[in-house]
Amino acid sequence: MSNSQESRETVTVPPSAVPAKQKSPWIFLLVPLAAVVALAAHWGTSKGQPPVEMNSYRLFLELVLGASIAAAIAQKVWARLRLWMNDMSPIIAATVLLLALWELITSGFHWLPLPYFPGPAAVLQSMINDRALLFDSTWHSLILLAGGYALGVIIALITGVCIGWFSLARYWGMPILKVVGPIPATAWIPLAMVMSPSALFSAVGLIALAVWFPVTMLTASGISNTRASYLDVARTLGAGRAYLIFHVAIPAAMPSIFIGLFMGLGTSFLTLIVAETVGVKSGLGWYVSWAQGWAEYGKVFGALIIMAAFFSTIMTVLFKVRDRILVWQKGVIKW
Repeated sequence: MSNSQESRETVTVPPSAVPAKQKSPWIFLLVPLAAVVALAAHWGTSKGQPPVEMNSYRLFLELVLGASIAAAIAQKVWARLRLWMNDMSPIIAATVLLLALWELITSGFHWLPLPYFPGPAAVLQSMINDRALLFDSTWHSLILLAGGYALGVIIALITGVCIGWFSLARYWGMPILKVVGPIPATAWIPLAMVMSPSALFSAVGLIALAVWFPVTMLTASGISNTRASYLDVARTLGAGRAYLIFHVAIPAAMPSIFIGLFMGLGTSFLTLIVAETVGVKSGLGWYVSWAQGWAEYGKVFGALIIMAAFFSTIMTVLFKVRDRILVWQKGVIKW
């Protein structure tokens, strides 16, 4: 090959070999600057507001400012904190700025009517005042969600594997799945309240039903779409039916199973809130309905914030489990 031909060749460098672009060191000051802006907005809107609410919210913003300054200093000697702040500082700063905008719109310019849209100071004070009841409601919601979700997943995995592997189970199970599955679990609330001996059991059953359909459907799909070459190799090596199911088909179907688990988790959240507003005398859904009945919208917003943190934490845990089990996909699919 001539030198002219060699000069025309293009060397392809894999993306993993290219170092990540270094972010500006000013990124570590985003959160402190956002906290200063939020404190200025709070100072400008504090006139005429209840002093207790203002003091609690001001203390919260001062804690955010102090923690962000301490983190900006500590990241110089703490590598893991530096990496975390590189990724999270813009998001945290945007959240603090949204709090400032929220306070300006509600408590400052009064663009949204009271009491339906309280400011962040009123919401924070409501959460502080009702902290014991909120903790109890969150705990009951966690128990209810965990019980219903676990029950639904266990039943769904069993039925999904049976429908996906055995032709007789598929013949009888798929019609039932297609007829019963698409009906929203919340539509069964009147029947569940009549048939169940207690509201707790009916709520757990409704959550399990909401989880059962997507997990069963995607498990059956993953099992039935297992590559024939995997099964042929295992049979050649002397594998029996049980080995083929538990060591070949189920591991091959895990990506589809996790999609069903995520879909079931989303439907279980909706069913949990609706079930708690009907019959159950505890939980976050019950708390929202109770606070709305008394026109305590600060408590409603506080419960919604806790719901967001509660549900996102559970979703993050499921993502961590997925990452651990499907670690082999990281070289194929960008997460």
